[in-house]
Amino acid sequence: MKHLKKLVSAVLAAALTVSLGGSALACTTVAVGRDASADGSVLVAHTCDGWYDHRIQIVEGGAHADGEMVDIYNDPCGDTRTVPKLAGRIPQAPETYTYFNIAYPFMNEKGVVISEFTWGGTDEVFCPNGMMVIANLEQIGLARAATARECVRVMGEFAEKYGYCDGGECLLVADNSEVWIFEICGGGPQWTAGSGAPGAHWAARRVPDDGVFVGANRSRIGVIDFDDPDEFMWSTGITALPEKLGWWKEGEDFNFTKLFDPEPYGYEFYASCREWRAFSLLAPSRDFEVLGRQEHYDFAVTPDEPVTVQNIMDIYSDHLEGTEYDLTQGLAAGPFHDPTRWQGGEKPAAAAEEDWERGIAQYRCSYSFVAELRPGMPGEIGSLMWFGEDAPDTTVYVPLYAGTTEVPEAWSTGDRYHFDPSCAWWAFNFVNNWANLRWDAMYADIRAEKAKYEDGFFAGHAGVEAEALALWNAGDVDGARAVLTAYVNDSMNAVNEGWWDFAWTLVGRYQDGMVVGDGPGGGDASGYPTEWMEEVGRNQVAAADASGDDYETPGYPADWMEAVGYGQTSLADKAALGIE
Repeated sequence: MKHLKKLVSAVLAAALTVSLGGSALACTTVAVGRDASADGSVLVAHTCDGWYDHRIQIVEGGAHADGEMVDIYNDPCGDTRTVPKLAGRIPQAPETYTYFNIAYPFMNEKGVVISEFTWGGTDEVFCPNGMMVIANLEQIGLARAATARECVRVMGEFAEKYGYCDGGECLLVADNSEVWIFEICGGGPQWTAGSGAPGAHWAARRVPDDGVFVGANRSRIGVIDFDDPDEFMWSTGITALPEKLGWWKEGEDFNFTKLFDPEPYGYEFYASCREWRAFSLLAPSRDFEVLGRQEHYDFAVTPDEPVTVQNIMDIYSDHLEGTEYDLTQGLAAGPFHDPTRWQGGEKPAAAAEEDWERGIAQYRCSYSFVAELRPGMPGEIGSLMWFGEDAPDTTVYVPLYAGTTEVPEAWSTGDRYHFDPSCAWWAFNFVNNWANLRWDAMYADIRAEKAKYEDGFFAGHAGVEAEALALWNAGDVDGARAVLTAYVNDSMNAVNEGWWDFAWTLVGRYQDGMVVGDGPGGGDASGYPTEWMEEVGRNQVAAADASGDDYETPGYPADWMEAVGYGQTSLADKAALGIE
């Protein structure tokens, strides 16, 4: 039964159109508590779906002089598309940690990791006078916090003090002990700096150690238990504005989700379909149903089996295969079962408020990661991020340790407006685009090549960590970081060079509708599948001719042909030849 049959009555929200210059309105996140993972690690993951800064920049920490200030730019996450503007300055901390900056800053040297998704929210809390957007808060939190809990408090403090002018956002903030789900929206249009009122409404909720959280573009915090400060955190005076606006009154549950995100954006199942799919893959025994925009899954679920990094990577490669919403099936998938659904275009009138199904894997993803935060080691060594450029289904996840001090230029630079063979992101973007020519055949090749690299990394990184840990325990911290950095750079360089070579192999192998073999003799022009040709009506014109049925070829409109001078050349030729 398709989604519409699940609705009793609903006013559908306008379908979200994500353009190249749109907001990060399409990310999918996963967090796994330490007792729900296969090895006792905390896992946290993110897909950054849209045109965002893919470059890994390392911002060095250290001691800072009295009076030093920090520039705050809005909006830094689109730095490869737009030029961020200076929004203000704040005092620098006496000491900061080194962190990794990208569209949405994601890790610091202590092993604190953040993933992100947008949920929008209501106009009544938008705060145009605020200084901070979500990426600014992430930068500040990672620079100043050594634990996830501390990072939440730092971000909340700065949002309240300087004002938060972004839309509703969710951050999954993790360390090797726990994960907090931090959600935030503005303090309202009347807020001004120095007013004494908080410049943001925010709350945070701890993911159970035996639970899995999935978030995808709608608020997921739910009801705040003000009597349980060990499992919840919240902003100063969080109930005041909702009470003033008549949204809430004393004695009622304070449901952050329903109060601040009552109408999630996108078509009816834009967020819930991804939540459903991830939960269904991790806990199939629960037999989850796809819910509408106003219905919500449990905050966290217990998986059927302990979760691994590879499990999440597979989820991030998902196109709803094997379900009734399978993006690789049907006419929209074309003859070669392509799950890609380009955004934009004018919708049919009958489906003006609908959209394509929204899978987890997206061609327009800038980057994704799965981080495993392991106890029993220093954060610099125990916090290992598996990072992939471009779409998660056709990327290669490379290792990136919290203690890494530099990355190759190919992974830290890149112009998204011009094809750039010196940039790793372009290698993966090119392969993903080329695969659309023959997805059914090329995707299998891509997955096999991807596995060669990733299997090698999974098999080999323990030895590198043992070497680094021995140096660390002997007091040679710089030596330990050097070992990790060399391994990360060697891995990234090998993948960048290898993936470009692989890209050109695909170009030679898949061309002009053929699959070219390794030896002489041309290629296999396999053409289109018979069942697809039957569906689209191949040879209908020829069949009509053979049967003698009337068949009208529409041709060009007569008024257009007249306007462009149709027939003038032939008339001139006739006159020159004296033909009447």
